[in-house]
Parts: sequence; structure tokens; C-alpha cells
Amino acid sequence: MDALISFLNAPFLGKAAWLWLMFIGIVITLLVFDLGVLNKKDHEIGVKESLWLSAFYIAIALCFGGWVWWYMGAQSGMEYYTGFLIEKSLAMDNVFVIALIFTYFAVPRIYQHRVLFWGILGVIVLRAIMIGLGAAIVDQFSWVLYLFGAFLILTGIKMLWMIDNMPDIANNPLLKFMRKKMRVTDKVEGNAFFVRQPLPNDPNGKPVLWATPLFFALILVEFADVIFAVDSVPAIFAITTDPFIVYTSNIFAILGLRALYFALAAIIHRFKYLKYALSVVLIFIGAKIFYNQIYGKMDAWISLSVTFGLLAIGVIYSLYKTRGDKPELSLGDAVAKTSGQANQPTAGKPQT
Repeated sequence: MDALISFLNAPFLGKAAWLWLMFIGIVITLLVFDLGVLNKKDHEIGVKESLWLSAFYIAIALCFGGWVWWYMGAQSGMEYYTGFLIEKSLAMDNVFVIALIFTYFAVPRIYQHRVLFWGILGVIVLRAIMIGLGAAIVDQFSWVLYLFGAFLILTGIKMLWMIDNMPDIANNPLLKFMRKKMRVTDKVEGNAFFVRQPLPNDPNGKPVLWATPLFFALILVEFADVIFAVDSVPAIFAITTDPFIVYTSNIFAILGLRALYFALAAIIHRFKYLKYALSVVLIFIGAKIFYNQIYGKMDAWISLSVTFGLLAIGVIYSLYKTRGDKPELSLGDAVAKTSGQANQPTAGKPQT
């Protein structure tokens, strides 16, 4: 018993091991409940279900933040909520990219939740690696925060200049590599990521392993998250260097956003001006790093208030300017614009 207590109280990345185990237990419970109860069978998730599920995840995240506030103090609580808000907002772009990916591979709505669910598992692992490395680097070389600050400022400025740019799914280098190295079926095969089928013109007809467009979609969704994490992880390290706060706020924000995907995908055009607010937020956070290093740490209330205010202005202005608007560009047309192929039905011709 003493050995167990000693293990649970042993420090890991600045916090007792039991804190990390508690958080991991909460996440595992949520995922099991999601897959084993709410989505035990494949079905199309409507806007109403998406909103209720997202509200549930947000409530859990807010309650966890309240516990952080109570147990670790007001400073940690505000840092958690600021990180959660920033990650939630920055990930809005990810929703549009995911929608483009699903459209490009013609993934039926009934199977989209399956891709998002398994994608979450990859996010949990990848974010842990990135945040762990980031924390170790910042701990050993504090001057790296200056690089984070400069990167965020440049990213914010770049975002202002590239507001209307959309990712080119067809010319994605990872997709080209997978097509070259893997056999892929010419259509979605139910909810399977892999199937066994004979090769074309094979006289023996021996089944071999093929990837499906669903697997390609999953890999590109994970790849998109890594790209977005390059912005969001330094942004939260600008708020706090506590790995526990950074990781928990990240994961809770992503869990809730994936749940909200099916509602946001239908109205993403209503947030067309939010990117301007996000770019200013990144510039503010980048500048905050330099302020902290030169003048002392900025009050957490200021960071939270400014971040919330900028994002609120972006959301309200977007909703006001786009009231009554219909999507300017359907996802199918968006794919056609970026890849020259409207409503691409498959991942390409099967590779042998």
C-alpha cells in the first residue's frame, strides 16, 4: 500500500501521477461512453444530437476547469480556461478542413463519426508527445519562448493575408505518398479501414490487403490536426508552461469540437470573419510572451478577457454580417476549386 501511495504521489511533468491518471481515466470513460453507448451502431449524427453531445463535453470541460481552479488556484484555473478557449477557437479551421477531406473521399455521413472517433485516439497520443517535448524544451531552454512568440506573431500576420486560402486536398504530399505505396479500393467499403480482395486480373484470385478511402480520410484528418497543433500548442505555452494545464485544456477542447463537428459543418460559412479575430489573438499571444519576459508575467485575467473579447467580437460580427446568407461555396464546389475534381468519389484508382 505504501508503494502504491508513493507511486500515485510521485511527480510526473510537474504534477503528481494521480492527477494524470485521473484525467486519463476521465477521457477513457468519455470515449467508452461515446463508442459503447451513444454510438454503438453506425448512424448519421444530426445537428440536434451534435449540439447535445457538444454541450455535454463542454459541461465536462468547464467542470474540470472549476476543479482545477479550486484545487490548483485561481491562476491555474484562468490559464486552463484561456487555453481551452484558444484551442477551441483555433480548431474551428480544422472543422472546415475535415469537411473537405470527407467530401473529397465521399465518406458517407453514417461513417464520419467513426473516422472522428478513432482520430481522437491519435490526437491524444500525438498531442501528448508534442506537449511533452515542448515542455522539456522550454524547461531546459527558456529562450525558446521568444521563438514561440515570434512564430505566433508571424502566423497571425500570415493568417490575415491568407484568409481565403483553402487546402489543396488532391495535391497533399501525404496523400500522394500513400497512393504510391498502398493498394486502395475505388470506393468506401462500409465502415472498414482495410479489406481483403483479390488483385485485378489475378488468375489465382488470392485475397490481399487493401486500404479503403475511409483509412485515407483518417490519416489526413490526423495529419491536419498535427498541422493545426503547430499553431495551437505554442499558443497555449504562451499562456502557461504547466504541461498538465496545456494538455488537459487541449484534449477537452478537441473532444468537444469533434462532437460539434456535425453541427458546425453545416454553418461554418457563418463564421467567415472569425479568422480575422483569431489572427489578432495569435498576434496578441505572441506579443504577450515578449511582455512576460521583459516586464513580468501579465495578469491571467487580462489574457482571458482580451482573448474572450476578441473572439466574441469575431463571432458576433460574423453572425451579423452573414445573417440570412447561404454558403457561398458548397464543400463539393470547394473541392472542385482546389483540386479540379468536383465531389471526388474515391481515393483514386486502386494501386497494385
